[in-house]
Amino acid sequence: MPKTRQQNQNSLYLSPVITIVIISILSPLSLASQPSKFRRAPRFVGKLSRLTEPPQRQQQQQYRYETRYFEQRLDHFSFADLPTFSQRYLINTDHWVGPNRLGPIFLYCGNEGDIEWFAVNSGFVWDIAPRFGAMLVFPEHRYYGESMPYGSREVAYQNATTLSYLTAEQALADFAVFITNLKQNLSAEASPVVLFGGSYGGMLAAWMRLKYPHIAIGALASSAPILEFEDIVPPETFYNIVSSDFKRESASCFNTIKESWGELVSVGQKENGLLELTKTFHLCRELNSTEDLADWLESAYSYLAMVDYPYPSDFMMPLPGYPIREVCKKIDNAPDATSILERIFEGVSVYYNYTGNVDCFQLDDDPHGLDGWNWQACTEMVMPMSSSRDKSMFPAYDYNYSSFKEECWNDFNVIPRPRWITTEFGGHDIKSVLKLFGSNIIFSNGLLDPWSGGSVLQNLSETIVALVTEEGAHHLDLRPSTNEDPDWLKKQRETEIKLIEGWIDNYYRGKKATFNM
Repeated sequence: MPKTRQQNQNSLYLSPVITIVIISILSPLSLASQPSKFRRAPRFVGKLSRLTEPPQRQQQQQYRYETRYFEQRLDHFSFADLPTFSQRYLINTDHWVGPNRLGPIFLYCGNEGDIEWFAVNSGFVWDIAPRFGAMLVFPEHRYYGESMPYGSREVAYQNATTLSYLTAEQALADFAVFITNLKQNLSAEASPVVLFGGSYGGMLAAWMRLKYPHIAIGALASSAPILEFEDIVPPETFYNIVSSDFKRESASCFNTIKESWGELVSVGQKENGLLELTKTFHLCRELNSTEDLADWLESAYSYLAMVDYPYPSDFMMPLPGYPIREVCKKIDNAPDATSILERIFEGVSVYYNYTGNVDCFQLDDDPHGLDGWNWQACTEMVMPMSSSRDKSMFPAYDYNYSSFKEECWNDFNVIPRPRWITTEFGGHDIKSVLKLFGSNIIFSNGLLDPWSGGSVLQNLSETIVALVTEEGAHHLDLRPSTNEDPDWLKKQRETEIKLIEGWIDNYYRGKKATFNM
């Protein structure tokens, strides 16, 4: 994987100023002055789905679907007599041409959150369904949303034993069993399945295509950091990209944020310093530690980099177009007498309170931190993260696996398996491996997205291709089309559509040839 964000000559590179060319492939510590304490990898955006309101009525009307449930095995890999659970899925057949015409089925691989949230935020699949005569299905990931084993979230999340079935392997098996059963019930065994997913869902889409190639003919894996494991990419990559996103807007903004961590510690150590910070940042409850506030700020900066979209959106929070630019304007343009931390508050308010409707801020939505993604991060989704001294605007710290393991044991009584994902799905020497053993996967990434550094940014073969956009952010291509879409985004989606058409046409030709025999 390249360590820079420059264009790689072996990728499908989409920029605002050049034409798309398809290139064939030849072959803290709490903070600044002390060592960092254990930190889990930044969360994907799916965590926000539990915190947001249900889809608005307007969105529900725009995207019509029926909610159904499918009875799933708790453990697909044993024959133990375990309870089953109801997996929720959403389905739309408005444009499906039916089994007799081998109408395709588009399956979105559910992420770490409520499936309705992902369905209404994946407008691309809805936009293209009529063109393909496709059915849409959105199966929910186990242990998220309403798809809770043991009947409730409280019981499912009770301990390491009840959580032990929350794995990517079990989720992929859920999808495989679900779609096989659905096709049988609809007499649509011959209908081709195309997978879609963004972020963790994109990882699942890519992995499902590799693990179950007989079930799905191809996958669009958007912003899927399948290489963010072990030592495949440098651990500082994520925070370097976040920092670069801010620095490209304003060097002074970058520097102010970098200086703010030390100022945060300095104020917090004063007598009544935590109370002063509570007032400065308009917190609802008095601050317990500067680290809690630092985590809150770090989350805002990371999520801003993920959703630095070129137009206003409300995917995670109501935000203006290019929100990092607006954050830096607030930080840079404050009156001269404004303190560093007051500037920081003005900046992050763009993220946390762009509408101006929030009177005070809650720093933690889950005081125990025991949500599903934390469990996954402590078991198999072990993504090493660090912050460099030079390129990062965050406090410098090194990845410390011993601290990571200790924290996971304290939280869940579980020992991480940092090499399991690469053992199960691969990742090392990915180009030579997948060139021989994989096909029909699109890895799409925007270089503003900090997760792009752990994804595939160059073509791996003629059929495993990378679509890279210089100005794109976190799975922007899966968002609904709008009148404000820049030309480079339109061209990216057109390329994705042509590649998917190619997969389906090849499948139909294969079926026809088999029938003629």
